[in-house]
Amino acid sequence: MLAPLRSRQREDWVAGYTFLAPAAIILLIFLVVPILFALWISFRDWSGLNPPAQSTWVGLRNYADLLIQNNIRRTDFFIALKNTTFYALGVVPLQTALALLLASIVNQKWLKGRTFFRTSFYLPSITSSVAISLIFMWLYQRNGLINRLIEAIMLGNVQPINWLASPNGLIHNLLSLFGITLRTAPPWLTHTEILGQTVWQWISGPSVALTAIMLLNIWTTSGTMMLIFMAALQDIPRAVYEAAIMDGATSAQTFRYVTVPMLRPTIFFVVTIGLIGTYQVFDQVYVMTAGGPVKTTLTVAYLVYRNGFDNAAMGVGAATAFILFVLIFVLTLIQRRVIGEKAA
Repeated sequence: MLAPLRSRQREDWVAGYTFLAPAAIILLIFLVVPILFALWISFRDWSGLNPPAQSTWVGLRNYADLLIQNNIRRTDFFIALKNTTFYALGVVPLQTALALLLASIVNQKWLKGRTFFRTSFYLPSITSSVAISLIFMWLYQRNGLINRLIEAIMLGNVQPINWLASPNGLIHNLLSLFGITLRTAPPWLTHTEILGQTVWQWISGPSVALTAIMLLNIWTTSGTMMLIFMAALQDIPRAVYEAAIMDGATSAQTFRYVTVPMLRPTIFFVVTIGLIGTYQVFDQVYVMTAGGPVKTTLTVAYLVYRNGFDNAAMGVGAATAFILFVLIFVLTLIQRRVIGEKAA
């Protein structure tokens, strides 16, 4: 009895691993090996112009240049980290809220043309980001459609905005309304340096140029998040809503105390992929601003590219990428503790 059973188990084992082998081999070659190679490169001084075997071992020097040593590399890294953090703080909450709102609307049975609206909202997500970036570059021009629309609303009583050429931070612009500028700010704001930047620079907020990219990203990604929320909304049992109606709950109360708690696992997933996506933003920055003006749109992902290809410092670029990986991993763990993965 045992021999035929073991033979059958062995056949199942062989068949299972045979089916898994092609996918496992592809993942090993195109995912695991490049990651290990990049990790190896992060400890070496390699320009990318000669064979990797001719690179030299530098240990943790690349990481020290980015995190510890007082030099231009550390300054650029923390400028990029600041910009990316402002970018994530602006994009993730707004795209999540907008996606949930759109999903709630297109999920209503009384809405006519639901298929049309679902397709329309999702379409920007599957369109080439480079093509959309080029279109928005035209829209953001000084005499572009967005400025013309603002002028029409304000009846011409407004100066055109240099959307992609303005390095002014939004918080700095807000403070200037109260008379607080670089010249009038207290000395501890303008002279105290932390990691290569003054406190005044740290609290600048996203620049006007970065804000323009943020608005573009919110518009293009909300459609994908909307589909995820819509699938989760359709998975909520109808009996839960009927019980809320029987208890006399209003629509707002039902949404707050029934829908949102039931969507907690989906919210965690949407915020997680949104956080990962925003900390890896590259293509819009590359096409629209190339990190400018004055490095106010320089992001960590774009810094990886610039270090590796523009500055011929592949080791520094690889080290930047792994620091970014650790940062995203830690933020995801914190977010998991705050939001939770289980429905309330």
